[in-house]
Amino acid sequence: MAISMTGFGRGENKTDKFYFTVETKTINHKYTDINIKLPRKISFLEDKIRIMVKDYVKRGRVDLFVKMEFLKEADVNLTLDLSLAKEYYNVLNQIKTQLNVHDDISVLAISKFQDVIKVQENQSDEDEIWEVLHYALKESLEKLVEMRTLEGKKLANDIEDRCNLIKNYIDEIEKCSYNVVVEYKEKLKNRIKELMDDDLTLDENRLSQEVAIFADKSSITEEIVRFKSHINQMMKTIHKNDVIGKKIDFLIQEINREVNTIGSKSSNLRITELVVEIKSELEKIREQIQNIE
Repeated sequence: MAISMTGFGRGENKTDKFYFTVETKTINHKYTDINIKLPRKISFLEDKIRIMVKDYVKRGRVDLFVKMEFLKEADVNLTLDLSLAKEYYNVLNQIKTQLNVHDDISVLAISKFQDVIKVQENQSDEDEIWEVLHYALKESLEKLVEMRTLEGKKLANDIEDRCNLIKNYIDEIEKCSYNVVVEYKEKLKNRIKELMDDDLTLDENRLSQEVAIFADKSSITEEIVRFKSHINQMMKTIHKNDVIGKKIDFLIQEINREVNTIGSKSSNLRITELVVEIKSELEKIREQIQNIE
């Protein structure tokens, strides 16, 4: 079934330590373009996220946003660099003595100097974080696919309706084409009679020869056969569970080629009108498939 390249999905997951929300939105694109925005603390998971997204999205631009909240107070370790603190203390004492500054050297003052007390966050286990994020990510991608599939179904139904309309047009063209040669023969015969003197006899063999040449040049039988084949193939393709956007685009190019040939060969007014209608419907289908995966 056709899948739209436009969609949105949101997922979330919470434990006693983490709360993840994942939002994924997609729009049409010629190729697969994945853009991931996540907190710097879990940037190491980007490759895993990218691989998982590719399992759900085969074509289109993907914008994925990950939000992470810590539900517990930060788990940190404080470490004292005692030797550095002593150095600061000695330097402060020198300043106090040499400049005759009457001020006490406090613990608070020394602790404020850079790197005397180091704060280190305990890193959470990668597997633990991924397990929580994975659930939210999966939920977001599944909702995304659900929305893309629903819209894709509507697009496929619209394309199928237009294909049926086009098939009706080509059937009418085929019927009209049977009369083209007969009409040409009558017009040619009447025109010759208008130009000839009454005492001259029309050469039926020569007339038949001219009609045969015209019939050969104006025949659209092969184009109609190929046209119908392409339309039937398109109608089958839109119901396949596969990436079909590029294939349908190719089929439209082929159908356009056949209908242009039909238009250039025919001198029948009704066929010309039907060719215009077909090209109009094909353009509408082309617009629709720009959003099909």
